[in-house]
Amino acid sequence: MKRLFCLVAMAAAVLGHSVSAQAAGLEFGVGSTGDSTMTYRLGLTSDWDKSWMQSNVGRLTGYWSGAYTYWDGDKRASVSSLSFSPVFVYEFAAESVKPYVEAGIGVAVFSRTRVEDNNIGQAFQFEDRLGFGLRFAGGQEVGIRATHYSNAGISRNNDGIESYSLHYTLPL
Repeated sequence: MKRLFCLVAMAAAVLGHSVSAQAAGLEFGVGSTGDSTMTYRLGLTSDWDKSWMQSNVGRLTGYWSGAYTYWDGDKRASVSSLSFSPVFVYEFAAESVKPYVEAGIGVAVFSRTRVEDNNIGQAFQFEDRLGFGLRFAGGQEVGIRATHYSNAGISRNNDGIESYSLHYTLPL
């Protein structure tokens, strides 16, 4: 557990250094898995400050996401995870409230290889996400996200696990 906290501190320092010149956000999330395990997420985001395919419909952009997630297990011990992911966002054109869809594939490290009844095989996992939400003029954001974790068959055991969550991002 001591190693996990050291990793959290290092990830926060690295991400904090990289967001200093770009728009950053503090993300709070709460969700649940199919096994009713509650998840609580705290993360930092850093916009890429780039956009592609701009039109009167919208634009493609993205951000870096680094987060700590606490998995509050009922049947087994609780689990913690750290994740880092590039996330692509298609933001629809609007005045003060902009709808968006997002997708990303990143990496995660778990403190245990069992989350409830799921044997995820190893600590290292891939994080796939798909979500949608609303961005407000002041930079705040609220959305819904489905996140899947799997080791992609690297380990013999690969049950994988999903979390479905509501998130809120506050600009820094």
